[in-house]
Amino acid sequence: MARRQRQPQPEQEAPTHASPVGTAGPGAPVCGVVVPIKAFRDAKVRLARALDPDQRAALARTMAETVVAAAGDWPVWVVCDDPEVAQWAHTVGAEVAWMPERGLNRAVTEGVALVGRSGLARAVVCHADLPHARRLDHLGVDTGVVVVPDRAHDGTNVISVPTGAGFRFSYGPGSFGRHLAESERLGLATTVVEDPSLAWDVDVPADLR
Repeated sequence: MARRQRQPQPEQEAPTHASPVGTAGPGAPVCGVVVPIKAFRDAKVRLARALDPDQRAALARTMAETVVAAAGDWPVWVVCDDPEVAQWAHTVGAEVAWMPERGLNRAVTEGVALVGRSGLARAVVCHADLPHARRLDHLGVDTGVVVVPDRAHDGTNVISVPTGAGFRFSYGPGSFGRHLAESERLGLATTVVEDPSLAWDVDVPADLR
């Protein structure tokens, strides 16, 4: 049975270390970050009562930039099927994982496999709508699965998995529980990280406060 731990995270910034977690040595990252992004112009339609289409697109782009910056020195793959998003990804120094007509779960699975084929042992899958994201390096553990749930403990905002584990992603309502069950199915140790900076996602107007 998988071993589950809960790891609360302080809200203040952690100190910088000479050898950050998730690297095999100086300049040798073993983690890649996968960020699935839909077309900016189609993003966040549930915010229509508060923001017009241009404002929603600008917000989606700004939050995505925040998430990519939070990856620090780790390489980032933007999983997308929109030319504008792909062009944007290049401007922020990310690789493009072009995944047309895949659906979120399949696109993320193939994105994680791409990270593995690039020689990296772990992938951190991070959604692009986290406006307070500042760092991801505390999620690059050596083994097992690390899950950061949303504020309601319903969705999965960030998840760190071994690239070779064959992890089955299952996003949508209730994904947090399904991902814990998948980790247990694989016999992997599981750590739940309570990180307020990563738990706050933006879906509805109340989230904008």
